[in-house]
Amino acid sequence: MTALSKITAAALLCSAAVMQAATPVYLDDSQPLEARVQDALSRMTLAEKIGIIHAQSKFSSPGVQRLGIPGIWCTDGPHGIRPDVLWDEWDQAGATNDSCVAFPALTCLAATWNPEMAALYGRSIGEEARYRNKNVLLGPGVNIYRTPLNGRNFEYMGEDPYLTSRMVVPYVQGVQLNGVAACVKHYALNNQEVDRDHVNVLVDDRTLHEIYLPGFKAAVTEGGAWSIMPGYNKYDGDHACENSVLLLDILKGDWGFDGVAISDWGAVHNTDKVARNGLDMEFGSWTNGLNWGASNAYDDYFLAKPYEKLILEGRLPESDLNDKAARVLRLIMRTEMNRNRPYGSLNSDEHYAAARKIGGEGIVLLKNDGGLLPVPADVKKLLVVGENAIKMMTVGGGSSSLKVQREVLPLDGIRALAAGRGIDVAYERGYVGDVTGEYNGVTTGQDLNDERSAEQLIADAVKAAREADMVVFVGGLNKSDHQDAESTDRTSFSLPYNQDAVIEALAAANPRTVVVNLTGNAYSMPWLDAVPAVVQGWYIGSEAGNAIADVIFGDVNPSGKLPFTFAKELTDYAPHATADAEMYPGVNGDVRYKEGLGVGYRHTDRLKPSRVNFAFGHGLSYTTFDLGKAQLAGDGRFTEASGVTVDVPVTNTGSRSGSEVVQVYVRDVKSSLDRPYKELKAFGKVQLAPGATTTLSLNLPKEAFAYYDPATKLWTIEPGKFEILVGTASDAITSRLPLTIKESFTWHD
Repeated sequence: MTALSKITAAALLCSAAVMQAATPVYLDDSQPLEARVQDALSRMTLAEKIGIIHAQSKFSSPGVQRLGIPGIWCTDGPHGIRPDVLWDEWDQAGATNDSCVAFPALTCLAATWNPEMAALYGRSIGEEARYRNKNVLLGPGVNIYRTPLNGRNFEYMGEDPYLTSRMVVPYVQGVQLNGVAACVKHYALNNQEVDRDHVNVLVDDRTLHEIYLPGFKAAVTEGGAWSIMPGYNKYDGDHACENSVLLLDILKGDWGFDGVAISDWGAVHNTDKVARNGLDMEFGSWTNGLNWGASNAYDDYFLAKPYEKLILEGRLPESDLNDKAARVLRLIMRTEMNRNRPYGSLNSDEHYAAARKIGGEGIVLLKNDGGLLPVPADVKKLLVVGENAIKMMTVGGGSSSLKVQREVLPLDGIRALAAGRGIDVAYERGYVGDVTGEYNGVTTGQDLNDERSAEQLIADAVKAAREADMVVFVGGLNKSDHQDAESTDRTSFSLPYNQDAVIEALAAANPRTVVVNLTGNAYSMPWLDAVPAVVQGWYIGSEAGNAIADVIFGDVNPSGKLPFTFAKELTDYAPHATADAEMYPGVNGDVRYKEGLGVGYRHTDRLKPSRVNFAFGHGLSYTTFDLGKAQLAGDGRFTEASGVTVDVPVTNTGSRSGSEVVQVYVRDVKSSLDRPYKELKAFGKVQLAPGATTTLSLNLPKEAFAYYDPATKLWTIEPGKFEILVGTASDAITSRLPLTIKESFTWHD
C-alpha cells in the first residue's frame, strides 16, 4: 500500500470513527425518552455539557452540533410572542414576519373564572410560539397579588392561590400540546418591582406554602410544566436562582419536577451557589447578564467557563452538571426534537376570535344601577371620552411588550358597533397622559400630543357630554413606568392624569355616564357614587376595542368576576394598613410579610364591608340568577378519598342567556392555628338560557380542608366542625352548610 493509500485509509477510518461516535442513536423515537436522554448525555464531553446550560445569545442557547442536538429558543411573553431582537442586542432585528396576536393580559384571563378559556388561551398562544420556532414560552406568571402597587400584577392571575392554580394548569397543558414548553414564572415571592433584583423576602413557612406556592405546584404536578423561571428576588437570604429550599427541597424534591429551571435574565450572582442549588440554565444579556457587556460575554456566565473551571479543579462535582445537562436534553427532546409536534399557526382568524372571546368573558361589570348598560335603544348620540380609548396598549409595560399585526382601539370598536345601530359617536380627549408609545424599538406610530390645558380638556369634554345622550369614559392606567409596568411599582393608588376630576365633571354634566377602566390593578374610586355604571376592562390586546364594544352594546353578556379585591383605599390592603415600611417596600433590603395569610379578601373580609368597593369574585350580568339552597351530595359525609361534594341549584331568573360563577368557600370553625375566616376551595361556571335551571356539583377534596403545619411540615386536617359557604362573591354568600370531620389526616407534599 502506498503512503497516500495508507493516509487515505487512515483518514477514512478516522472519519468513520468520528461518524460512529456522533451517530445520534438517541434520535430513535421508538426508544423511551429517558433512554435517549442518557444515551445523549453519555456521548457528551464536559465542555459540551457546560455549553448547553447557558445562553449563546439574548434568547437562545447552543445545542451540540457534533451530535446533531439543536439549541433552545426562548420567547417572551405570557400575552403574545415577542418580536425578534438582534443576536446580542435588545434592538429590533428588523424582521417583517414577527408580528403577533396580542392576547388579553392574565388578569383578564383569571377574571373569566373559566378553565376552558385558559385551555383555549394556552393552545392559541402555543400555536403562535410554535409557528415562530420558539421552544420555550416565558410564561405564564402566577405570582400572587399582594399589593395593588405592584407594577407587574397585570401579568399575573390575582390574589387567590386556588383560582390561580385552577387557571394555570390548562394554560400550561394547552401551550405544551404544541411541543412548546411553558416556563412558569417568577418562582417565587416576586410580588413587587421595587428593588426586585435584591429584595429579600422574609415570610413564614405556612404562608409560603398556603398562599405563594400553590400556583407553581399545580403548574408542575398537575400541568406537567417542562420549565420554570426563578425570579430576581431573594427568599430567606438567597436569590431565588440560587435557593436550595425553593429549587432542590420543594421544586425537585417535594414536587418531583423533571424539567428545567431557567434563570430570569441576569438573575444569577454566584457560580458555587447556582451550581449546587438547583438552577439548570442561565440566561441574560451581555457579560453580567443584564446591562453591560464584553466580547465572549456568554462564556463568562456563572454557569459557563467559571463553572467548568471549578469542576476541572475538583472543587465542584460533575454529577450536578450531569443532572442539569440531562434536564436540558429532556427539554430539547420534548420540544425541538419532538418529530410529532404540530406546525402551529400565526395571526390566524381563530387566534383573533380566541382573543376576543377571552376578552369578552373576562370583562367585569362592576356596577350597573338602573340597568344603564347595555347601551339603551334611545341613545342616538354617544360621547366617548378618555385617552385610553385611542391609545395602543400592546406596546410597553416591559418584557410583555409586543409588536402586533393589528390592535382594535376601544373608540374604533365602539364606533363599529354603534354604526350598525344608527348611533353617532363623538370623541373628546378629557385628559393627556403618556404620549410616547415606544418600547425596545417597537413604536405605536401614534401621535397623541395635545396642546390643550387640563382645564380646557375637561371643559371641552363637559360641553360635549351635555349634548350627548350617553357618555362612555375610557381611562385607567397604562403601560408606562410607575403604572402597570415591569421594573417599577405604582406610587399612588389613585388614577393618574387627573382622571378623577374628569369623571366627576362628566357625571355632573350627564347622569348617563359609564366608566370603563383599562388596568391590571385596583384603584381608588372617589367618583363611584356619582356614576351609574362601571366596567373593569383590563388590557385585552389585539381585540380590545371589539371585546369592550361587545359588552357595552350587549352582544356579549358580561360574566367576568374580579380575581382580586377592589378596596377603597391603599391602607385597606394588609401590607399598607399600618404604613410599616418593613412590609412594603422593605427596610435595608428586607421585606417582611407580617400579614401572613391575610392577603386580599382574607384580610379585607375581616374589615367593615364599607372598606371594600368591590369584593373578590364580584361581577354582574345583564340577566339575573338565583342560587337555590346548596346541599351536600350523597350521605354528606367527608371521606379522605373523595372529600365531599356540594350540589348547588342555579336558575337564570332574567330575560336573556348568561353565565354565572358559583363560588365555594371553606371555613374552619375552630382550629389550633389561626385560619382565615373563609377561603375559596371550588368554583364552577355555568351558562343558562332564560328560565333554565341546573344543578352544579362541586367537589371539595381533602386538600380543601387542610392547613400547612410549619411544625411538622405536613398538610393537616383537624377533626371538628367546618362550614361550607356558597355564593357568587366573597361578600355574597347565599348558603352555609355545616360539616363535621371526625378524624385527623396528615400528608406530605
